[in-house]
Amino acid sequence: MARSLGDLGVFGVLFDRHAATIHGYLSRRVGTDLADDLTAETFLVALRKRAAYDPSRPDARPWLYGIATRLLQRHHRQEARQYRALARTGVDPVAENHADAVAARVAAGALTRDLAAGLARLGRGDRDVLLLIAWGGLSYSEAADSLGIPVGTVRSRLNRARKKLRAVLGENGTDPESHLSGG
Repeated sequence: MARSLGDLGVFGVLFDRHAATIHGYLSRRVGTDLADDLTAETFLVALRKRAAYDPSRPDARPWLYGIATRLLQRHHRQEARQYRALARTGVDPVAENHADAVAARVAAGALTRDLAAGLARLGRGDRDVLLLIAWGGLSYSEAADSLGIPVGTVRSRLNRARKKLRAVLGENGTDPESHLSGG
């Protein structure tokens, strides 16, 4: 990261290495179009703040997920409204075009009505931890680093989120982790 201060090509390598995974995480949270914008904004923020990056960090991925998650928090109210709408209607308002709608159907219920209702009921912190781990593929320590919280807080938030989702999905005998991972 420090080398990118003098050579933007080095920052381009960082973008090439992580843009697709950041975009995938964001698109599962807010849809493809907004994910495009938020991914670009994530890397713009990273570019602007690269001088403040701690070089003792071995991997920039948690730092980038932290930036992306903070940008998502600005859209939190909209996200919660979308989950409530999906819970009420069964129609995903995030699927904005035909291709997204087809992909959503092919994904075979990655976000079912009950799961959406459960996600809408979670607090922002619990939802962020759960989705960073389930959709972002981060470890507990990477999620903690991304959010600037202790690993113990990640564990307690994840445990609380899983219990709440199980309470919602348990009525149908559905396992929350299978929905979150797309299986």
